[in-house]
Amino acid sequence: MNEERLYLEISIWSQVVSSILFLGALVFIWNKWIQPVVMAAQERSNAQIAESERHRDEARGALNALREEIDSARRDAELIEQRAELHAQRERETILKEATEAGERALRDAGGELERARAAARLRLRDELLERALQIARRDAVRRVDPALDSRLVERFVGSLEEIAGG
Repeated sequence: MNEERLYLEISIWSQVVSSILFLGALVFIWNKWIQPVVMAAQERSNAQIAESERHRDEARGALNALREEIDSARRDAELIEQRAELHAQRERETILKEATEAGERALRDAGGELERARAAARLRLRDELLERALQIARRDAVRRVDPALDSRLVERFVGSLEEIAGG
């Protein structure tokens, strides 16, 4: 049994040594060929991830810049709209003021023209009334005054003139 035991132990140690050698060969193969491939793949993957993250960050930055530009454009549009409304309101007020002033001026001119027309009409009416009154008075005077009354009136008038000159 001793020999059997020896063979058994040799067989066990042979399996242990072959397992160790196998593991050593696996470690050697891993370190020599597999790990560099895995590391290279990992580095490529990391590089791709880094590139993707950089690209994502650039896209976010561009997106933020575009959002800021959009916000700025909206603010500019609001300011332009406010300025346009203010300008339109000023223009409307100016036009309204000018129209009001022109209307008031036309009204004053018309009022002055009306007063001049009234004054001219009054003068014409007065002149016509005076002329009619004189015509009526002359006709009435011719009818009422006879030669005797005429001579008395002339003597009275001449006497009043002499009193004024003498006196």
